[in-house]
Amino acid sequence: MKIVTIAEIEQQLTNIKDESDPFYIRIQQDERKGVQQLIHRWQKKMEQERQLKEKFVEMKGYEIKWRTQGYKYIAGVDEVGRGPLAGPVVAAAVILPEDFYLPGIDDSKKISEKKRNEYDEIIRREALAVSVAKIDAAEIDRVNIYEATKKAMLAAIASLSPQPEVLLIDAMKLETPFMVDSIIKGDAKSVSIAAASIVAKVARDRLMVELSTQFPEYGFQQNMGYGTKEHIHAIQSHGITPYHRKSFAPVKEWVMNE
Repeated sequence: MKIVTIAEIEQQLTNIKDESDPFYIRIQQDERKGVQQLIHRWQKKMEQERQLKEKFVEMKGYEIKWRTQGYKYIAGVDEVGRGPLAGPVVAAAVILPEDFYLPGIDDSKKISEKKRNEYDEIIRREALAVSVAKIDAAEIDRVNIYEATKKAMLAAIASLSPQPEVLLIDAMKLETPFMVDSIIKGDAKSVSIAAASIVAKVARDRLMVELSTQFPEYGFQQNMGYGTKEHIHAIQSHGITPYHRKSFAPVKEWVMNE
């Protein structure tokens, strides 16, 4: 029998998804150290995929609960950007189809930038509806960040087409004509809220990168408007931009001292 090279085994393993595969069973007897290392890596990868699949199924629980009650259009709603010193607060609302499958989806803060961008593309392509809304710094200063966040969420919800029947919201109370399920840490517990979290995060990050080309001194492309040491130093050295939140410390202190 022809001896299969380690490189050939590595290539074959990329297409194997089950331990009952005849090729996988055969290479179990291969005592070469390189082959055993490949088998170990494959087993680890399969275990990771199994865990991601289990978590995904668990995260569909809220959607399944409402679908079993006859609702079809279930929107996940989330926001990003409540804490930064500069830039808008951004909300997204997403209605996913019943057969949506994306193991690995999670709270946007727990996912790498590369994965967020990949998932954002998949969500936008496969969702029944996606809507994004932002409230700028001046409005945040006028109404406060909590009210601005609610306005962004309501605007995102209002722009959905088709309209939702049920809203899954990450721990925020909204006055809407729709059924509302408010879930603490919902972006890690609901597929729809996680999807909205990712869409909102990607949209806001891209806005901040665009702003960084206008105002390179502030490092918006890296800090996304959050109050890093470098960002605060830039405010002290260069003042503020029209995109800074004047009601937020330490921007507020800088304005008062001018």
